[in-house]
Amino acid sequence: MGAYADAYQRSLADPEGFWLDAAASIDWERPPGTALDGSRAPMYRWFPDGVLNTCFNALDRHVRDGRGDQDALIWDSAMTGTVSRWTYRELLDRVARFAGALRDQGVQRGDRVVLYLPMIPEAAVAMLACARIGAVHSVVFGGFAPKELAARIDDARPKVIVAASCGLEPNRVVEYKPIVDEARRLAEHRPERVIVLQRDQVTAELGADDVDWNTVVARAEPAGCVPVDATDPLYVLYTSGTTGKPKGVVRDNGGHAVALRWSMANIYDIGPGDVFWTASDVGWVVGHSYIVYGPLLAGATTVVYEGKPVGTPDAGAFWRVVSDHGVKALFTAPTAFRAIKRVDPDGDEIAKYDVSGLRTLFLAGERLDPETYQWAVDKLGIPVIDHWWQTETGWPICANPRGLEALPVKPGSPTVPVPGYDVRVLDQAGRPVPAGQDGAICLRLPLPPGTLPTLWNADDRFRESYLSRYDGYYLTGDNGYVDEDGYVFVMGRTDDVINVAGHRLSTGSMEAVLAAHPAVAECAVIGVHDSLKGQVPRGFVVLKAGAEIDPDRLREELVAAVREQIGPVAAFREVAVVDGLPKTRSGKILRKSMREIADTGDTKVPSTIEDPAVLDKLRPSLRG
Repeated sequence: MGAYADAYQRSLADPEGFWLDAAASIDWERPPGTALDGSRAPMYRWFPDGVLNTCFNALDRHVRDGRGDQDALIWDSAMTGTVSRWTYRELLDRVARFAGALRDQGVQRGDRVVLYLPMIPEAAVAMLACARIGAVHSVVFGGFAPKELAARIDDARPKVIVAASCGLEPNRVVEYKPIVDEARRLAEHRPERVIVLQRDQVTAELGADDVDWNTVVARAEPAGCVPVDATDPLYVLYTSGTTGKPKGVVRDNGGHAVALRWSMANIYDIGPGDVFWTASDVGWVVGHSYIVYGPLLAGATTVVYEGKPVGTPDAGAFWRVVSDHGVKALFTAPTAFRAIKRVDPDGDEIAKYDVSGLRTLFLAGERLDPETYQWAVDKLGIPVIDHWWQTETGWPICANPRGLEALPVKPGSPTVPVPGYDVRVLDQAGRPVPAGQDGAICLRLPLPPGTLPTLWNADDRFRESYLSRYDGYYLTGDNGYVDEDGYVFVMGRTDDVINVAGHRLSTGSMEAVLAAHPAVAECAVIGVHDSLKGQVPRGFVVLKAGAEIDPDRLREELVAAVREQIGPVAAFREVAVVDGLPKTRSGKILRKSMREIADTGDTKVPSTIEDPAVLDKLRPSLRG
């Protein structure tokens, strides 16, 4: 057997031994003697007797071990034309002083701090400062509406809010302080203080309960690390809930540190001194795990990028960052590459930069269509690795473990289950399905370290949302199959499976067919109500820049392709050519909103939407 098979089988047969060995890579105040506490199953806890500090593991120990002069963080702001580098020693000093400032504002171990910050180094500083003193941070994506911010304030009940005066978007400045002020007015809970970081572009007006970041830092003494239990929460990150009330995903300290450290070496093949760039945002779980904590736990150099894949200033932005900073591995969403491919279909911008140091491209956050995968492979000439995970899991469920054993790639698959994840595909009755057959992708309990132990102050909601559908399993909410080689194929959310005249069909499979057309940049397929068949699929495609094709001819070719590859049973006959698809700020297409408009004529526009105008423009096509 290979290294992957050995590790995977051991992780399931002997999880205690496997994860205690992995825990040896972390500096503990009190090392754990027990890996898993199952006494309150299905509410499992990892390393119940361990004590540590996450910030110490991310910063102090690297300085202690003689690598204080290595770059820890590179901030590259395409929005301001600014680049700055912070060594581990410099970042530690900034974090310790801001931790002291939080302590001076009354923040203690277990208190919550809401962070409302853009992609600036101070976002990482604030997160690590909370971890340093045992406080629990909750990052809210900068620019979220006051109502959404207020809902998170009421649920987390923070003692302090940390905000910047503004965030920067192409062609506009978003003032944050008025949003924070309105959220505080709407919220029932009243935080004691707002710490405001003034950016050059906007100076926010401070109120009676507001203090200036630089002022409180100048007065503060550096704070030391506060030891916390491995089971103590490190952060709460809110994700959308079906009831409209956001779900606060809890991440513990011990399991999180162990899992992320393991993943950096074994999945991403990143170690001390390597430059790792995750082109995402600290407001999302990807930013938590692989902009801030993962790279620093590994002793790597992380890139914090304030900009877009295109338009800041052009489709070569990513290649400039890779070249300028010697990036070894890039992690981003397929949407970013579809945007680059749409503007620069021939990849001409890549040739303008030296990207020879880039060894691997990792993509996640949504399904990677084979056409985008192939474009990236052809243009970059390096391994392109799809991997799959969720806010709830905090690190990959399925991946190609590049540092453990590089496995053959199958386009359309995030490869195999990561050690620790017992992936099963179940039918509606909870029975395992044969290889190659679609079903609900579930994870047999217990989940590995680093995954959510519960929801914030909502154990019952945690059980109901994730554990109640199939006894002994975590419900991922995704649909797909496992092939005869053990490769997992994630075809989309369970509610993206449509029922056409009694046949359950995956819209993800149809999207893969549409995306393979040479004129299509990106696409979406939704199921809409039909009085005869129950549901029928309707496609929406965005053309590549410069694509010249008659729309009627394109529709005929796409319908024929779906008929050939999926079958007449799909009843796929409707395709609209559109200018753009509505997406969240993290790049996910808002298929649910599209379905609701198609079926009812209206939808509640999500707070996570990137540009509401795109959805408004699409309404006539959705209504048919």
